Amino acid sequence: MARFGNPLAFTPLPVVIVTTLTYTALFASLLIIHLTVPPPPSSPPQGVNLTEAWGDLLHITNEFHPYNSHANDDVRKYLLARVKNILHSNGVQYATTHDKIVPSNQPSWNATTPAPVLLIDDMISNVTFSETAANASVYFEGTNIIIVIRGSEDDGSAFGIPYGGIRKAEGSISEGGVLVNAHYDSVSTGFGATDDGVGVVTVLQLLSYFTTRKNWPKKSVVLLINNGEEDYLNGARAFMRHPISQTPHTFLNLEGAGAGGRATLFRSTDTEVTKYYKKATHPFGTVISSDGFKRRLIRSETDYVVLNGELGLRGLDVAFMEPRARYHTTEDSARETSTNSLWHMLSASLATVSGLAADTGPTFDGRSKDKSSGKVDSGKGTDAVWFDILGEAFVVFRLHTMFVLCVTLLVVAPLVLIALTMTLAKIDKMYLFATKQYVHSADDDEAVQMNGWRGVFRFPVAFVSATAAVIGLAYLVVKVNPLIVYSSPFSVWSMMLAAWFIVAWFILHGADAMRPSALQRAYSLIWMFAGGFVVLIGVTVSARHYDIAGGYFMVVYFAAIFFALLISYIEMLFLPKKSAYVYQFGTDDSSHQASDTASRPLTGTTGSHSDERPINEDDATETTSLLRGDRQSFARYGGRRHSASEETDHEDRPSAKDFGTPYNGEQEWSGKLPSSLWIIQFLLLAPMIVILLGQIGLLATSALYQTPADGSPALVVYLAIAILAALILAPLGPFLHRFTYHIPTFLFLVCVGMVIYNLTAFPFSRDHRLKVYFNQHIECDTGLNTVSLGGVDIYVRKIIAEIPSAAGQFINCTTPNIKTRKELSLCSWPGLPAHVVPSPVRDMRNRTYIETWLDYNVTRVKDANEARFHVVGQNTRACRILFDTPINYLEVDGASSDPRFKTVGANGSKEVRLWHREWNRAWDVHVKWEGYKNAKLTGKVVCLWSDANDNGGIPALEELRHYMPVWSILTKLADGLVEGSKKFSI
Repeated sequence: MARFGNPLAFTPLPVVIVTTLTYTALFASLLIIHLTVPPPPSSPPQGVNLTEAWGDLLHITNEFHPYNSHANDDVRKYLLARVKNILHSNGVQYATTHDKIVPSNQPSWNATTPAPVLLIDDMISNVTFSETAANASVYFEGTNIIIVIRGSEDDGSAFGIPYGGIRKAEGSISEGGVLVNAHYDSVSTGFGATDDGVGVVTVLQLLSYFTTRKNWPKKSVVLLINNGEEDYLNGARAFMRHPISQTPHTFLNLEGAGAGGRATLFRSTDTEVTKYYKKATHPFGTVISSDGFKRRLIRSETDYVVLNGELGLRGLDVAFMEPRARYHTTEDSARETSTNSLWHMLSASLATVSGLAADTGPTFDGRSKDKSSGKVDSGKGTDAVWFDILGEAFVVFRLHTMFVLCVTLLVVAPLVLIALTMTLAKIDKMYLFATKQYVHSADDDEAVQMNGWRGVFRFPVAFVSATAAVIGLAYLVVKVNPLIVYSSPFSVWSMMLAAWFIVAWFILHGADAMRPSALQRAYSLIWMFAGGFVVLIGVTVSARHYDIAGGYFMVVYFAAIFFALLISYIEMLFLPKKSAYVYQFGTDDSSHQASDTASRPLTGTTGSHSDERPINEDDATETTSLLRGDRQSFARYGGRRHSASEETDHEDRPSAKDFGTPYNGEQEWSGKLPSSLWIIQFLLLAPMIVILLGQIGLLATSALYQTPADGSPALVVYLAIAILAALILAPLGPFLHRFTYHIPTFLFLVCVGMVIYNLTAFPFSRDHRLKVYFNQHIECDTGLNTVSLGGVDIYVRKIIAEIPSAAGQFINCTTPNIKTRKELSLCSWPGLPAHVVPSPVRDMRNRTYIETWLDYNVTRVKDANEARFHVVGQNTRACRILFDTPINYLEVDGASSDPRFKTVGANGSKEVRLWHREWNRAWDVHVKWEGYKNAKLTGKVVCLWSDANDNGGIPALEELRHYMPVWSILTKLADGLVEGSKKFSI
């Protein structure tokens, strides 16, 4: 009876208490870490001033400031002034791009020595490139701000950086160093607090930190504040045109796709660069997000693809990621973020850049130079596996190491289990899959049933049924209320977790109640081992052939299952030999009766028919002696009469009391099983698996749960939650049959409530507003004015129904001609007129006013498929030329050539996007096209207006913001909020 007095025995109360408290504590910890941000320290590092950083953020996010807005110029002027102010406050000399030395306010610097900092106010760089995916060509004039902090171990020469080539000249700073990049433009519908205001002020604080003498870097640090990221990453490409871009070999890109929270490590290029992020105070992220970008599962992009894919640097992408409902909207503001979020990004940046700038070894130096590619040769790194643990620790190792671990586990684990199986069989203690045993020989009339197969199929039936149930719920919710996850992701998680638990418990506990089995825990682990083995093979193949590192959690999962299963094998060492257990049934009357009991199907114990009556000790059987009280009477077993010698030593033979007391009707030989080793198994299985998968689940939810409103399939989100819920709760499988009905009943009620809520609740709220996409198009030739709103069809129509200008109008809904929004509807109607170009008289009925918004002149070269366009727009610095047939040649006056960039793609270009740094300036564009001689070229010229800061400029936008339901919010559909167009034909 010792096991029943053990507070840690494998009995219902200890199992329920230990498992429930463990899972509750783990879930609470995961949620707290995911939903809260660590506060900054009371004393930040020397050179860091969070109060100044917050003030900078408030200033630059005061207005919308896209590239094509006047507020963008104001932000640029402010940033330049702040850079100079920081350098002046730190007493640092700096040189401008014209080698003008600006003295510091401290006499300790020798004015005759090279300035340690170079400030580049880049108003020269331009770039022309082909955007193949969009079948477009782009001409862009950059307005980047670049600050170079020369490393203390550089060659000491002056900054000699002439224009005229992409490579730096002799006498400039040494190659190597770190680039930190952030963009200061916002979208036209967002204030840009986290996209990318926090990144910009982080760069300013890095400037302050590294120009403090105590923190001066060994290798050069290049700080880039680029302009034009929101318009197809134009600013980063313009940076490539500056020769200083050839200096750094590593980079840290700072971005934002939410409105606060923690900044996560989105992706990295290799192990060697990622190890420096490990030093962050509160690291956060998983390599699964990097795999998502690699496999093109995540549609959006950042400057990372330019800095790595086109410039050739090795580095990291750190960004805010939720809530996506506020991304690119007016809620991306300083009010929605915090100094905690700012410090989280800044502290990670400080640790990462400090480490990279201190690495003076050859790790990031190339071994060969390809002069024709124009890429920086920063060497080749190794693919990495990385993830954080509860936001406090960070694990990073090579993908090859994970591959080796996978192969080792796949080989060693089965061999160890096979060896243990053979050992247990040899010592006659292999009770798994045991059927029946004979006391003497197979010729005996009756055998002792071991019932070793009992419970073998319960876990797979329960796992498959429970997983099928949650997958079925995923399909049900998608069918009835597909967007409920947008505002209620945790109600979906609660539903999935509760549903899996109660279905699995019902099957496992019900089977155990009818036919108790001491091997149910071991069999569950065997099935988990088999399933994990198959999955780990897939993970191994993916890592080896496809460089997918996201299966790292399966290495831990499988290892935990393996060691837990080893304990189940070890437990059998405590059992008696099967022969000794069976031998007791051949000693005397009482033992024979016990034999009969063991071999017969008994209610609640070892029988196969639960309705048969147990045999009592006084019941007569066919082998009962006629002289029942005579100890010298014959006791037959299996038709064999025992000899006198066998009868005289029966007291030395094992009896039932030597095998302990089995638990609640389980097999009688199981009485000696250890009662507390289950806790070790549970602690091996649950905590680390729940932590790893819980973090993956929360990050995946943050990344996906609001994407259906952008046109992504909703089913993917629900299936991901369902599968992760099953994997998180699977470690409970070996122990579920010990649960009493109390917790399952509670979870059943939770599940019912969540199902009802998820199927009936409205999917949006004030805190999680539906994003809809705005655009206004005006045909300047005819004056036709069209306002468009894109989004999920049924909800877009509800919004439009509340807009006064749309009342009584014909609403035309189609699929938008945008690849990333093709799953949505674009509904249009004649809207309020726009006044984006200043005019004394704003009368949309006067077509003359509209016609002045843009002008163009096109001249065709005689007898050739060649033409020159002269395009100018008023109060804008962004226009386009759209062609009905593609052009195969493009040249823009003033553009500098660069062999790294093709101006036209292999299939030509049907669109030329034009960006000036100056307002109201004309473009002169030379194009050619294929076809028969004198083939006609048709299309239209379009100019864009993106400034929504002036009241009355875009009345249609202001009307929507005023009358839209509180559960919806506006964002931009395209680069321009308002587009004006004129057709051409030559």
